Amino acid sequence: MRVRSRKPVAAAIGIIAASFAIGACGGNGGGNTANADPTPGSANSGLPQGSEPVKLNPADFTTRIDNPYWPMKPGSRWVYREVNPEDLSVQKVVVKITNRTKKMANGVTARVVSDIGSEHGVPTEITKDYYAQDSAGNIWYMGEKTAEYTNGKVSTTAGSFEAGVDGAQAGIALPANPKPGLTYRQEYYAGQAEDRGEVVSVDEQAEPPFGHFTQVLMTKDTNPLEPKVLEFKFFGRGVGPLSTVGVSGGSKIEELVSYKAG
Repeated sequence: MRVRSRKPVAAAIGIIAASFAIGACGGNGGGNTANADPTPGSANSGLPQGSEPVKLNPADFTTRIDNPYWPMKPGSRWVYREVNPEDLSVQKVVVKITNRTKKMANGVTARVVSDIGSEHGVPTEITKDYYAQDSAGNIWYMGEKTAEYTNGKVSTTAGSFEAGVDGAQAGIALPANPKPGLTYRQEYYAGQAEDRGEVVSVDEQAEPPFGHFTQVLMTKDTNPLEPKVLEFKFFGRGVGPLSTVGVSGGSKIEELVSYKAG
């Protein structure tokens, strides 16, 4: 799953400093989600963790996704600029909510989201992501079909998975009621896709090129398959993903340049 400030490097330094300060004093929180197997006594009861299986009732899900931190109305379009300070490369990332849906192997019908990265007009990655929302308002990540390109040819499809196939499990893209300290797995396909998320704050500020936002949701992303990688992501109410900052295992910065609601 890929979610991508005017002077990107300078903005990132400020964000990173704030991120570590917040992380040092973050509290604990909890949340619930329909039809997932809860862990008794857990502060994250109801949200899937690690590799634990979940039993999802397809009737509890909808493709009408209206979580305020990432509303996915068909026709919505986000354009991001991704900068790699290490080699100064710049990529354009376009995310579109399509009218298409897909019935996943676990029985849940998901919304198809197009995510295309390019450099100088040449595709570098083309992905179809699959999302659905439960009755509590949690956005679930049901899988992705992804391909990375080198010199115009597919170089790898690693990371592709579908919930219900070969032991792959759905995860949480965004919780319905984010609170600092809340943890959840974003996806699980053993050895391929094991991203994990944690809510750091719900009261941040962010200023990508698209504009200034307050009451921003900030999350921390990790992956046991890549233990050195650490990213912080920022979500604006009513818009969705604003920026992504890599602080370890890479220093890419992704910022929202334009947004059009569907």
